[in-house]
Amino acid sequence: MEYRAFFDEIEKIVVEDELAKFLGVNKDGVIDFSYLDIVKTAGHSCGTVAGAYLIAREGLKALYSEELPRRGEIKVELKKAPVDDNAGVVAAVLSNITGATVDFGFGGIPTGKFNRRGLLFFEAEIAEDVRLTRLDTNQSVGINYRPGKVVNPMAILMSAIGPDATQEDKERFPDRFQEMVETVFNNSEKVIEVVS
Repeated sequence: MEYRAFFDEIEKIVVEDELAKFLGVNKDGVIDFSYLDIVKTAGHSCGTVAGAYLIAREGLKALYSEELPRRGEIKVELKKAPVDDNAGVVAAVLSNITGATVDFGFGGIPTGKFNRRGLLFFEAEIAEDVRLTRLDTNQSVGINYRPGKVVNPMAILMSAIGPDATQEDKERFPDRFQEMVETVFNNSEKVIEVVS
């Protein structure tokens, strides 16, 4: 698959999934997610997908410090409804990485272990955009994503579809759009705010 070279420069998210180990996916249950993995499941790369990836990466770092995050053992709360400002896209990315689902995920084995349902919540009463909570310690962190500090995705989009868009604008749009995504990743410390 052909893709943008900068995807390979983005730090991977590494998690431990006891279900993967239990079912024999690998011996240690360790799974790494690249941005390209998330782009494949999302079907595209944009500021929202990039932001969700960064929310997961930086939120899990803050929540687990030096430990590997434990996939399937993390509650995910979003402040917005699924249809508000692409919160559903954010949730899909976070679900992929953390294993948390509303009611469509794996229900667990007969002992009740490995359940992934009931761990993802919309319209949560939280101050931040997203809140991640460890089920083992009940420790949580809030994360805000503010791409507007470094880019203006709507302006880039309108430059290609607006009434004044030239043929050159339309042809240049894909490159400009992915340059915008790369800018988000290159400024992760500005666009992501983690609140303990």
